[in-house]
Amino acid sequence: MTAVLFDFSGTLFRVESTEVWLRAVLAEAGVDLAEPEFTKVARALEAAGALPGGAPPQHVPAELAEVWEIRDHTPEGHRAAFTGLSRQVPLPDPRLHDALYERHMTPGAWTPYPDAAEVLGTLRARGIGVGVVSNIGWDLRPVFRAHGLDPYVDTYVLSYEHGIRKPDPRLFEVACTGLGADPREVLMVGDDRRADGGAATLGCAVHFVDHMPTDRRPDGLRPVLALVR
Repeated sequence: MTAVLFDFSGTLFRVESTEVWLRAVLAEAGVDLAEPEFTKVARALEAAGALPGGAPPQHVPAELAEVWEIRDHTPEGHRAAFTGLSRQVPLPDPRLHDALYERHMTPGAWTPYPDAAEVLGTLRARGIGVGVVSNIGWDLRPVFRAHGLDPYVDTYVLSYEHGIRKPDPRLFEVACTGLGADPREVLMVGDDRRADGGAATLGCAVHFVDHMPTDRRPDGLRPVLALVR
C-alpha cells in the first residue's frame, strides 16, 4: 500500500455524547434545566438524531426527507437537516438549536481515538500518504489542528467541497489523485460499510472499524499498520 484513506467521525474521532453536548450549550447560554427535564431533553435529541456524528435519527420527518438525503452536499443543507431534527425537540430558547449545531463543529466536541496519533504518525514515518475522506457539511481541518493530527494528513476530501458524498467513487478518486496514488495500492479505513465500502469500486482495499466510544476502542486502528507493511 502506498496510501491510506480514513473516515473522520467514528474512525479517527468520536463526537461527545448527547448529554455532554447539551450540557455545554446550556451552560454557555446560562440556561438551567432541572435534572429530570435535562435527561428528558437529552434523550429526545438523541432519538431525533440531532447530534451530527452521534446516533442516527430513529425517524426523519417527511418535511426533512429531501434535505436529509442531500445533507452532506452543502453547508446550508447540513445545517438545515440537523437543526431541523433538533427543532423536533422543544427547548427553553429557540436559539439553542443553532447553538447546538455550532457546538458540534468546535474542536472541543471531538476526541481522537487513543491510537489515532500513533497510527497516523507511524504511517507518516513509513512514507505512506494519508487522506481524510468524509461525508460532512463543514470544515473539519480545525479539529485536526487543535488535536495535533493535522501534520499527519496530506489531503482532506470533504463531501460539501465537492457536492458528492460517499459511497460515490468519485470522492475516493479525488483523494487518490491528491495523493498521487493508484487506487489499487490504497487502503480505505472507515466505520460505515455502505459509505466507506464505496472505495472498493475503484479497486481500493477496505478495512472497517467499530464506531464506539473512545474508551471502549483503545486500539481499533492499530491493525491498519499490519495491513500496509
